[in-house]
Amino acid sequence: MATATTAVTGGVTSVEHKKRRHGAQQQDGSSSAVAHGLLLDQFPTDVLAQILAFTSPLDAARSSAVSHNFRSAAASDAVWDRFLPPDIDAILSRAIAPVEFPSKKDLFLRLSARPILIDGGDASFALERSSSKKCLMLSARQLRIAWGDDARYWTFTPTHESRFGEVAELLAVWWFDLSGVIATTSLSPRATYGAFLVFQLREHAAGFRSPAQEASVHVGAQAAETLVALQRPRRGMMIGAEEVRTPRRREDGWMEIEMGRFLNDHEDGSTVHVRFHQVREMNYKTGLIVQGIEFRPVISQ
Repeated sequence: MATATTAVTGGVTSVEHKKRRHGAQQQDGSSSAVAHGLLLDQFPTDVLAQILAFTSPLDAARSSAVSHNFRSAAASDAVWDRFLPPDIDAILSRAIAPVEFPSKKDLFLRLSARPILIDGGDASFALERSSSKKCLMLSARQLRIAWGDDARYWTFTPTHESRFGEVAELLAVWWFDLSGVIATTSLSPRATYGAFLVFQLREHAAGFRSPAQEASVHVGAQAAETLVALQRPRRGMMIGAEEVRTPRRREDGWMEIEMGRFLNDHEDGSTVHVRFHQVREMNYKTGLIVQGIEFRPVISQ
């Protein structure tokens, strides 16, 4: 019995020793992290700013909670200038109204909170907050719409619900075809982008359930093609054997449907061609309101 008791006691002692040693290692690790933080905090503000400029907008904002020195560094123009695109001055010169900002951080927050209108109000520009990548949207006026200049089929209508103040509304067509083009240099390099048709449907909208419509994105040798349906199929309705993409509601109340994705690795002035159409199996269509096509970076969740 004494031997068994000793063995158990020895085992408990061994376990307790391991716990104490693990706790000491954790404490040493925490102390080391704090020590490194204190060591960084002793750097001059401009040096800290140079370090933070190599992080991300989210990391720079979080670092403000570390100390007063970090807060000062994280607010400096040297940091936020790195998060703005190199051609930001040229972009701002295309804005339809002056963009005022007391600091580069304020400019970044302004552009990541809401888009600005550029190019005479026919396009909008913004920044994706977590990645600082460019977002661009072409208005309906910037798109090539088959029969779009014929008032029997399409009409351009003023509205306060669109960021552009005007939308294209489909009255009636059987041959449906719209497309857009954008230069790769207008987007951030080395980033994966998605192209999204932004739209609404009238209550009387028809012709967008079946047959499915076709969407495509082409840039260089890259090509992405998919089947889409702007109106969700009714229960029991079949729209083909292939997978069909359906729309989702945006935060601004509009609907959007992804037309395809592409890697923007072309810095030689290539163009991105997007197209949304149904010309193979034609049927009567009406009630579609087009705001535009948006290009924005695809962010992994």
